[in-house]
Amino acid sequence: MSSRWLHPGAWWLWSLCLAAAASQTTNPLLLGLLISAAVIVVAARKPDAPWGKSFEFFLFLGAMIITIRVLFQIVFGAGFGTTVLFELPGVSFPDWMSGLRLGGSVTLEAILGAFYDGLRLATIAIVIGAANSLASPTRLLKAVPTALYELGVSIVVALTFIPQLTTDAGRIREMRRLRGRNSKGLKGFVSLGLPVLAGALDRSIILAESMDSRGYGRHQKETTLGRRVSISLVLTSLSLALIGVYSLLTAGTSASVAILIVSIGLILGGVTLWRAGRTRVRTVYRPDTWALPEWLVSIAGVAVLGVFLVARISPDQALILRPELNTWPSLPLWGLLAFGIACTPAITTPPPPAFDIDTNEPVGAEALT
Repeated sequence: MSSRWLHPGAWWLWSLCLAAAASQTTNPLLLGLLISAAVIVVAARKPDAPWGKSFEFFLFLGAMIITIRVLFQIVFGAGFGTTVLFELPGVSFPDWMSGLRLGGSVTLEAILGAFYDGLRLATIAIVIGAANSLASPTRLLKAVPTALYELGVSIVVALTFIPQLTTDAGRIREMRRLRGRNSKGLKGFVSLGLPVLAGALDRSIILAESMDSRGYGRHQKETTLGRRVSISLVLTSLSLALIGVYSLLTAGTSASVAILIVSIGLILGGVTLWRAGRTRVRTVYRPDTWALPEWLVSIAGVAVLGVFLVARISPDQALILRPELNTWPSLPLWGLLAFGIACTPAITTPPPPAFDIDTNEPVGAEALT
């Protein structure tokens, strides 16, 4: 399979589906499989580009999320459970503040509950970070629908923030080390702030100039009636999508009804994007193709989410998706199936093209696309 850039939309669809699947469970075994799938795919298809070096940061971020969540539970969380691990000095509060606790008994059940919740948030952050490491931000901007181009520019700039900071911090740390200055510890970390900030300001100025020279923000005039119809469609589609997503995340709503509400909201959102895109003026030079590998990656992500949604609908799988704190979580066969499907992009996608580390530019024919 010859090397080429995969369409960024396929990577992000795969990643968002894995994140949605992670939001359906607190089972640490299932969440661990989703994290492992993201690690395997990133290890197999991560480019040698600046954005490809940001995945380690998201792994660190996931570990920090779990740690902070557990620490907050130990210090401030409501005490529940019977297996007391240790006692902390506590502070007594009035009866009307009975929901707040500071110190006191720390139980195994409370720590496990905090760990499960933190692991779910960490999994969502890690799988989103996988797409951030695999997909080129500039190519993602080309794939953004015309109606969302302004918003897409903001998102892409935000997505490039972490990879650029990582690259600048490593470069400045190496320069300080070659000059014989301290680059370790808290003092070395603080000394990176001003150079990294200066580099970020320089890039923002260059970006603003390039956007202005390319006529960023041009659009055709729209009638008053058309503008009101567009606003109504936007509000309706967003409201339905938010209601549907909230219903999926809560256990008291039927999953089939929630999926129906989300589908209606997405359809209305597509109509809104189509209407708004007709008023925007934008051209795309050599757009990325959507071929068989993109379909395979997208189908893999949707299939993983579908497996988790089917399991959520089934009453027999409720204790598997959200295990009790006093029992060992079980790993179902469909979890291993979802893990295998999630790992398929490591095989079905073409390898990324070569990238010159010194110039941070593609090598060969890819430099022209």
